[in-house]
Amino acid sequence: MFRLCSLLAVLALLPLRSAEPAPLRLGLIGLDTSHVIAFTKTYNDPAAPNHVPGGKVVAAFKGGSPDIESSASRVEGYTKELVEKYGVKLYDSIEALAQNVDAILIESVDGRPHLDQFRRTLAAKKPVFIDKPLAGSLKDAVEIVRLAREHKIPLFSSSSLRYPPESFAARFAKIGDITSVYSIGPAEYEPHHPDFFWYGIHCVEALYTVLGPGCVSVQRTHSANTDVITGVWSDGRVGIAQGNRKTFKGYGVTAVGTKGVATAGEKQNYHGLTVEIMKFLQTGLSPVAPETTLELIAFMEAADESKRRGGAPVTIAEVLKKAGAK
Repeated sequence: MFRLCSLLAVLALLPLRSAEPAPLRLGLIGLDTSHVIAFTKTYNDPAAPNHVPGGKVVAAFKGGSPDIESSASRVEGYTKELVEKYGVKLYDSIEALAQNVDAILIESVDGRPHLDQFRRTLAAKKPVFIDKPLAGSLKDAVEIVRLAREHKIPLFSSSSLRYPPESFAARFAKIGDITSVYSIGPAEYEPHHPDFFWYGIHCVEALYTVLGPGCVSVQRTHSANTDVITGVWSDGRVGIAQGNRKTFKGYGVTAVGTKGVATAGEKQNYHGLTVEIMKFLQTGLSPVAPETTLELIAFMEAADESKRRGGAPVTIAEVLKKAGAK
């Protein structure tokens, strides 16, 4: 009896080991983008390069847009791979999926259904990541952010360009206070979306990563091969996003500071984004405020309006008000 009591006393003094939390059950909505395969491999396969632990994709809703060829032609192939290689369960409705997972990734390559898809998840009260673009119009983006606030749903949306392998902050640390930024990237058009919402959003996201929110007005120069959007920030900084079509299709951000000039962001992968998505889904804390993403969408909408007005300046406040922002 003495020995038993002694053993219990020793065990009581040992540090308690907390059990590892169970991986989050992740659900995908929209299987028409290569992101669903890349993200699932990253989360589900421990042997994958840059594996991110903490959650596994277990459920999916196919989605797809029949009027966009790059969507309609991919759904079945990506669905087959997710089911056969990763054992993902398909659901016939978003509502059913949302009730059977811990967190949701809206991945539809078409931004137009994002508002409706997000609405269908609200009752489940789960954190939601929405891949770029947040929506297919500024009006829809305003409504998504409003609904997230109203229903207290954690919301995060971003392009992978926000998280290059070498962070912008590290690369630009030695150039002093940044006064202007020039960001380039491909900007192919898709007729169902405003011009920059399709691919141009990537270089805009990179621009906003460096400058942050605070743009007050936008002016756009348009040609057959190139679009240049010049934004003026409230503190006098200038941000330029150049979208290329029939020329260089890579990315890069050049920042001018009070002590020098530097370029970053030429190399890209999904690792940084998948890490940030997992942190967000685990904590419910978005690394990018929804209001910042909303301004980024408004920046692109103001650029479209500037194009319609022949290159005249358009304020961010004007397009947000027109879209119903409060």
